[in-house]
Amino acid sequence: MNKLRAAVYGLVVGDALGFPVEFKKRGSFYVEEMTGFGTYNQPPGTWSDDSSMTLATCDSIREMGRIDLDDLRRRFENWLFHSAYRAGESLFDYGRTTYEALKGGCGINDYQANGNGSLMRIIPLAFLDVSDSEIEAVSALTHAHPISKEACCIYINIARHLLAGQDLSAILKGLEVSAPFADLKNLEVLPESQVSSSGFVIHTLQASLWCLLQTSSFSEAVLRAVNLGDDSDTTGAVTGALAGIVYGYEAIPKNWIAELRNKELIERCLFDTNLMSHQ
Repeated sequence: MNKLRAAVYGLVVGDALGFPVEFKKRGSFYVEEMTGFGTYNQPPGTWSDDSSMTLATCDSIREMGRIDLDDLRRRFENWLFHSAYRAGESLFDYGRTTYEALKGGCGINDYQANGNGSLMRIIPLAFLDVSDSEIEAVSALTHAHPISKEACCIYINIARHLLAGQDLSAILKGLEVSAPFADLKNLEVLPESQVSSSGFVIHTLQASLWCLLQTSSFSEAVLRAVNLGDDSDTTGAVTGALAGIVYGYEAIPKNWIAELRNKELIERCLFDTNLMSHQ
């Protein structure tokens, strides 16, 4: 469970660091520590929909012992409509595609709906023996377009290689991806000015991997991600999950973990990866 804990806490920490500066322009701010009362006027350590939906996914796996799409959907609905899996009482951040999909009961298969709303919650699947088609089905609960589904598969594939101790540069060189993701192979030489941190799922994946490539510690990677601006909480979350895998739970600054809200919920949702491997 240690690597799962590192990935989940890495994600939540990245989310909470980026949440107060979401939508701010790159260069107009600089985050060094956990802050609050920014974009959504929430206390320090508050995390958003990225973490809520990740915890809902973990909790479903913990209870069901596998991927159960109906159970996952119910838990997502409980978060969005019934106050479950939140840092506090308020619901202050959710994506339009996610809302429409959960309200309508069907994932959105539209190019314009390729936000990062399924990528941000998919990391628990890296700890299960699931196929690409199963990863795609979990994405498609909200984001059903082929680009979103492929982004999730690429992300989980990379996470699994990192869990096996492989080097990210080598992993990227060996990727087999479709044309929209071809730039992933050239991230090491990409200048920051060409790294977009918008909510488009390809941008989030590229920016997060770029931050991991350009840094050499958990803190550096996550702060680089958050300070890219724009969709700072999700870039921070996706980077944080991978950085947690690479550097481990002990590398996450203890003061950042201490400031997180509702840590009891985070702990309660974690599942035993050893048990899952024997399902």
